[in-house]
Amino acid sequence: MLTSSKFAAACSGAALLALAGAGLAPAALAARPPRPPSVPAAAPAAPAVRLVAVVNGSPITNVDVDNRARLFALSAGLPPNPALLDRLKPQIVRQLVDERLRLQAVEKAHIVVPDKAIADAIREIEQRNGMPPGALRQRLERTGVSFTTLVDQVRTQLGWTQLLRQTLGARATISNAEVATRQRLMAQQNGQPEYHVAEIFIPIESAAGRTDAQSFANTVIGDLRAGAPFPVAAAQFSQSQTALAGGDLGWVQVNQLDPAVAKIVTEMPVGAVSNPIAVPGGLDIVTLAGKRTVGQDIHTVLSVRQVFLPFSSPLNPTAPTAQQVQTLQRARQISATVKSCPQMEQVAVQDHSPRPADLGQVDLDHVQPITFRQMLAGLPLDKATQPVVAPDGIAVLIVCSRDRKNLAQLTPQEIRMQLLSQRVDLLSRQLQQDLRSQAQIEMRGTA
Repeated sequence: MLTSSKFAAACSGAALLALAGAGLAPAALAARPPRPPSVPAAAPAAPAVRLVAVVNGSPITNVDVDNRARLFALSAGLPPNPALLDRLKPQIVRQLVDERLRLQAVEKAHIVVPDKAIADAIREIEQRNGMPPGALRQRLERTGVSFTTLVDQVRTQLGWTQLLRQTLGARATISNAEVATRQRLMAQQNGQPEYHVAEIFIPIESAAGRTDAQSFANTVIGDLRAGAPFPVAAAQFSQSQTALAGGDLGWVQVNQLDPAVAKIVTEMPVGAVSNPIAVPGGLDIVTLAGKRTVGQDIHTVLSVRQVFLPFSSPLNPTAPTAQQVQTLQRARQISATVKSCPQMEQVAVQDHSPRPADLGQVDLDHVQPITFRQMLAGLPLDKATQPVVAPDGIAVLIVCSRDRKNLAQLTPQEIRMQLLSQRVDLLSRQLQQDLRSQAQIEMRGTA
């Protein structure tokens, strides 16, 4: 039986939040502090507040739209220039309408998301990006994004996950018989091709909305092909439940995909981003992360522990600060004295390392950059690396185990999570459609 925490994982994959799926890009958030102007600059005038939409009597304003557009641009590492923000706004209005409907459904079900749960979720984002507590709020507000924008998004996502759990009830339990059936099917499919796919689903409720949806899809595709991270774009704009996992569908076969999507996936190269694909209910944008043969996906898998020592300011290699020099000395000491993984974990606690000590299962074949992969490949077990210096701090790592593993063979628990994720996604789409069909939505002009 799946616990509440496992249910949340099925809903959100590796992360519980939209922004945690891919992580807020450190390079995007760690903007250089502005230089003080020689003449004090006047504060920009606050925009006039006006209604953009009313959802069952609940208003959405242009300020809400602006904040969410800036949050997406910042998360994706894109410059929040007026042209980009204007292109994003039509779909953001739609996203905010859907989120408002979800929040109303959560409140109607008397589901209360505790402030602590929201704070813990935001702290998880900070930990994933090596940020000290409170740093995310400071960086968002420094770039003109209200922290309330992130809080509201997190609150809605956590509440919606709880609502889905309650609605599924007993259906949230995947039986042993269902697992066994999936295992038999997988055994029969050995040798068949399999694809690692991620999606961005853009719904279309009416013929009138098709043009706007197509235009927005083209905008997103342009940004993706220009380098915007696919998981971040999916987390912000996909209306599938997989959005919370960065759009990741995992490893699938063609018979598990919509026929139109399957045709494109089988023809596209790894790393490509598709054009908009018409599917029932809307448009799909997909990317292909990998190909393999069912039952055959042998990789070198590492168990790794680390200590990360952050810098108090970005590193200037030609002029390191005293704190950075001291940090390097401490890293060298750790590298010379740590001889085991349990010892590395102890040091991580003692030194208050802001990043997890246990990196989990690391697929060596996918480690980037290649120089780092080569370093880990040649590192003896239980021997710490030399300090690995980055602009925001220094890491020391140790390899605990190195095994050859067939990643195409799913454990019963992994199969349960896969089946539950599919069930949750279907329910989420159905509930969202029902909420829209029953709602009173009044659009006021444009965003």
